Amino acid sequence: MSSESSFDISSTVDLQEVDNAVQQAMKEIQQRFDFKGTSCRITRDETGLTLNADDTFKLKAVAELLESKLVRRKVSLKALVYEPPEAAAKGTIRQRVSLQQGISTEKAREIVKAIKGIGLKVQAQIQGDQVRISAKAKDDLQAVIGALRAHDFGIDLQFGNYR
Repeated sequence: MSSESSFDISSTVDLQEVDNAVQQAMKEIQQRFDFKGTSCRITRDETGLTLNADDTFKLKAVAELLESKLVRRKVSLKALVYEPPEAAAKGTIRQRVSLQQGISTEKAREIVKAIKGIGLKVQAQIQGDQVRISAKAKDDLQAVIGALRAHDFGIDLQFGNYR
């Protein structure tokens, strides 16, 4: 058995759950009375979502509807990055919503700095879009997880690959 224990910190979004939430939201948009006869819709591509609506009021309603469906499917709203709305064809409005996959280098550095500030004997390594934490004592790793859960980095953190 190895003397070092470790775990990975990552930030991912389950795209299947996002697809299911989008489908549920579209079904509700088609059935709701306040959306009858409008061009409101939600589409997903590789990098994110696009919300289309007739005006800013309906765009806000579509965004709230989507967020409620995502929360029910346990997708963190911290993974959504809203861009400013822009004008689209025929007087409609379009808004792009990016899905944040992985931990950016700046956030990873912030996480490593917070871990070093705890004062435990752990090593933190940035590995691409995730951070690996290793230590000799599993109790130190548990303390790091607790401290990171208490700190808000603005992204949804998952702790996995615990060995």
